[in-house]
Amino acid sequence: MELVAAYVLVVFFYSLVSHRLERTIITAPIVFTLAGALALLLPDALMNLAIDRQAMLLIAEMGLVLTLFTDATRIGPRALAGNRNLTVRLLSTGMLLTIVLGALAAGAVFGGISWWEAGILAAILAPTDAGLGAVIVNSPLVPPRIRQSLNVEAGLNDGLSVPFLMLFIALGVQTTEGAGSVLTRFLVEQLGYGTLIGLGIGLIGGWLLGLARRKRWMAEPLQKLGLVALPLLCVMLSEATHASMFIAAFVAGLAVQAGFKEANGESVAFTEDWGQLFDFFVFFLFGLFVARDWHQITASHVLYGVLSLTIVRMLPVAIALTGSGMSRATILFIGWFGPRGLASIVLGLVYLEAQASLSGEQNIRLAVMATVLMSIVAHGASALPGIRLYASSVATLAADAPERRAARE
Repeated sequence: MELVAAYVLVVFFYSLVSHRLERTIITAPIVFTLAGALALLLPDALMNLAIDRQAMLLIAEMGLVLTLFTDATRIGPRALAGNRNLTVRLLSTGMLLTIVLGALAAGAVFGGISWWEAGILAAILAPTDAGLGAVIVNSPLVPPRIRQSLNVEAGLNDGLSVPFLMLFIALGVQTTEGAGSVLTRFLVEQLGYGTLIGLGIGLIGGWLLGLARRKRWMAEPLQKLGLVALPLLCVMLSEATHASMFIAAFVAGLAVQAGFKEANGESVAFTEDWGQLFDFFVFFLFGLFVARDWHQITASHVLYGVLSLTIVRMLPVAIALTGSGMSRATILFIGWFGPRGLASIVLGLVYLEAQASLSGEQNIRLAVMATVLMSIVAHGASALPGIRLYASSVATLAADAPERRAARE
């Protein structure tokens, strides 16, 4: 209870100065991660953390479920079509290469790690965080097309990372079953059932919401709640069928737009209000874990974090954008501003809760901690100066440069 009280107090005091902090390098993830680390000084903090572990994991999972759902509702087909030379490249070639390169880096840095464990670590750290990059995607100094591409990438790559993570966990667990049986069960239960649940809830729920709106049956303030109930239904049905709640919520967010065109606006309204409480709590919880385990982090974990934030992210981006006509400054900007945050933290917790008991579990856990912690600090500190440098570079480009093309909604 003391930890929850501490978190609520931090939320209150952060809200008082949030507008002032927007003009500094002190981001919300930095504030709540630091607050979580300091909360470990409270009496019996470690005991309360152990006792409330299930409840805290549930809150973190709900945060990711809502994030996946709301991110998916914000991504329309026009946005992808309008940025096919950027976003689709980043989400296909870029993301696959990031996972492959991340796994290779894990194998090189941690000699005894298996390939499945290396894949787990790479999948956890593959998604980028729109929240950590909020300064970038909201800055008028960054060309709209670049902002939208980074925002869409962050909105979709967390959902796309989930199947890879679940697959690597399934294949990495010691079992008497063969790889073919494990893969078949994964495709049917986790991916297949999750997709069907998401499609069913998204299509039916979206049609009902759209009908109720057209008939004016719904009170305006309750439209958000009706929409947010859909990912919660995904969670309940997924638990009953052993499907992936994350895949179901992500697919539901994409499908709901077919019947409820207003899903985008309603999701944004919820995310900007109540949804942030879940996100802030995840960083608060992350700070607690870092403060508890920081003494176990070694030079190898730090090295992997550096590689993950640089070569593992930036080289795939450069390859994916080859032939797009983008300037070197743009490729460098997009490559660097791929922060790791909310999704990586929760996916890491999901992996630990799976209790796979893999031999490389400690290296996976500590490497995720080191990478996300460095990302929170490095990307937060470099956002404002990075924007200014990039803006000065864009100013020298020709009027018909690809960066200056209009972005589609």
